[in-house]
Amino acid sequence: MAVLRKQQTLARVAEFTGFGYWSGKDVRVELRPAEVDAGLQFIRADLAPHVRIAADARNRLEAPRRTTLAAGNSQVEMVEHILAALYGLQIDNCEIWVDQPEMPGLDGSSQAIVAAIDSAGIVAQDAPSKRLVISEITRVGDEESWVEARPHKQAGLNGLSLKYRLDYGPECPIGRETIELKVTPKSFRQELAAARTFLLEEEANWLRSRGLGTRVTNQDLLIFSPNGLIDNVLRYDNECVRHKTLDLVGDLALAGCELVGQVYAHRSGHRLNAELVRALLQEGRVEGGLRMTG
Repeated sequence: MAVLRKQQTLARVAEFTGFGYWSGKDVRVELRPAEVDAGLQFIRADLAPHVRIAADARNRLEAPRRTTLAAGNSQVEMVEHILAALYGLQIDNCEIWVDQPEMPGLDGSSQAIVAAIDSAGIVAQDAPSKRLVISEITRVGDEESWVEARPHKQAGLNGLSLKYRLDYGPECPIGRETIELKVTPKSFRQELAAARTFLLEEEANWLRSRGLGTRVTNQDLLIFSPNGLIDNVLRYDNECVRHKTLDLVGDLALAGCELVGQVYAHRSGHRLNAELVRALLQEGRVEGGLRMTG
């Protein structure tokens, strides 16, 4: 069995501010160092008493186009970009203090979150990290959209490898895109962190007609008309599939540990990603034990 790396947390508090895409409300986030085995926990500082909500697949609520977690009557929304940054940079223990239910949309990516974490610094802790080694094929979804976990082809390999296929069809300006990479702090920073949220123009108009996303402009995220991207410039030729992979990393963080193996996704979204995590936790064994938090 490979040697586990040390658990990690932040060296000091990292903070960033923005507004929620859905609510339009200003929100401040503090990422605070946490003790060994604490895991990733959101803390609603605006509630009295404060409410803790663990980043755990069992706490997920179904919500359109975002990942939402709940504890009792309290919840936090659009958490996937924060969780992706923490997982991607191998931060195991962190308290995420927020003063609104919805996390800030920022520029639609994890770039500002990574910058805040890098400014605060990351430190190793005196305990081995927890991980779940994928030992058999596990698949959820149907022929139209699915996500599948497989063991590494070669025994003894560490880490998580991802392959995502996005397919909007030949008539859509987004079209078909694919990305394949191993998730490491370096690859996350270079290949995924800056990839932004995207919408079709008809989806954006529908949301705005219902009073949602009214504060969001075409510069805050990628909006595609039938003729192409509106009032913006791509950071990568395949930025859309990179963002879907960023979301996938954030949802896989709901396992509460590192995943070791390969994950393949085809047109998968938040619901299927979380279903896969729940299946893996039911079928697998977490090395070092799993802290059960609610």
